[in-house]
Amino acid sequence: MMTTKLKRFCKDTSGAVTVDWIVLTAAVVALAAMTVTVLQSGSEGLAENTGDFMIDQNFF
Repeated sequence: MMTTKLKRFCKDTSGAVTVDWIVLTAAVVALAAMTVTVLQSGSEGLAENTGDFMIDQNFF
């Protein structure tokens, strides 16, 4: 009786799709977080360079 239940449990794949989606969602979230980090550091450098350029200009 116990081996029958164990065999049935091992053959059951009803939760496999859920695990796949969880892994896929975690990968997408990690990729988005890395993208935000890269874009943020790049935009901060660009803003600093733009500010330095504008300080050096004579508008009047």
